[in-house]
Amino acid sequence: MRRDPALPRHDWTLDEVETLFARPFMELVFEAAAVHRRTFDPSAIQASRLLSIKTGGCAENCGYCSQSAKFDTGLKAEKLMDAEAVLAEAMAAKAGGASRFCMGAAWRELKDRDTPKLAAMIAGVKALGLETCATLGMLTADQARQLKAAGLDYYNHNLDTGPEYYAEVVTTRTYQDRLDTLQHVRDAGMATCCGGIVGMGETRRDRAGLLHALATLPAHPESLPVNALVPIAGTPLGDRIKAEGTIDGLEFVRTIAVARLVCPRSIVRLSAGRETMSAELQALCFLAGANSIFVGGRLLTTPNPGEDADADLFARLDLKPMGANPTVAATECSAA
Repeated sequence: MRRDPALPRHDWTLDEVETLFARPFMELVFEAAAVHRRTFDPSAIQASRLLSIKTGGCAENCGYCSQSAKFDTGLKAEKLMDAEAVLAEAMAAKAGGASRFCMGAAWRELKDRDTPKLAAMIAGVKALGLETCATLGMLTADQARQLKAAGLDYYNHNLDTGPEYYAEVVTTRTYQDRLDTLQHVRDAGMATCCGGIVGMGETRRDRAGLLHALATLPAHPESLPVNALVPIAGTPLGDRIKAEGTIDGLEFVRTIAVARLVCPRSIVRLSAGRETMSAELQALCFLAGANSIFVGGRLLTTPNPGEDADADLFARLDLKPMGANPTVAATECSAA
């Protein structure tokens, strides 16, 4: 019996994933689009809003990040926002059409003293009827359980890149540290949001390595963000990539397509870097299987297209906002 490509598998080899990248472009995108249509409504895109609730001063040395205290990027460190201010932003996000609200803090790891304040934010956002997501650095098992109890739906903890290239990006946290946090999140009963960044000088095999790592996790990430590096002056990777050039647009589309094929039921998020992408490039990404974007003019500390630009994009591509429960839409589409 032939296997259904829309059913997740966890036994991918790295060579198999790299072979997907090497397929003829049109065939690759066609196959990814077919798998996407078997799992999701291809005209529905989830709109998410991302808010930096604690900016700057991070102890990590991620080579792409303006928020690292180790780099001189001109970014001023700020304290954790008050819950009331966060809820005001969440209400504005919902009024603007977002169905998912993500909160990011520039920390190496969550401190227990901050958990009650974060729990209040999460519970308040959840009460608005929004999906909740947070990225707060490394978690212990008990912290993951507390966030789940507060109503957190998703926890974001990216792998950033493939394991072989990882040391070129960050040295203050190991790959296993990231995998351990993801395991705590799964054990607590939360969904994982996990992806990475491309265009950091990595090879195609490194990009395959990232997607292989995601596809062979005990459970595929329910949310899989694919970011294109936004080079930031003062960061090691930002300065280097500005000189060398970032990833080719069609190679980025290949990455989206392969992500869709190896993680067929994940929400694939077209994340950072959209501000410099043409409407045509974004359309190819949606065709290849991306079905979520961040809306609003800012992603943590990097620019993002404004709401008017995205409304125009949706209208030109005949796209519609995805509801707050994409699993239901996926089930209905699969049964069609």
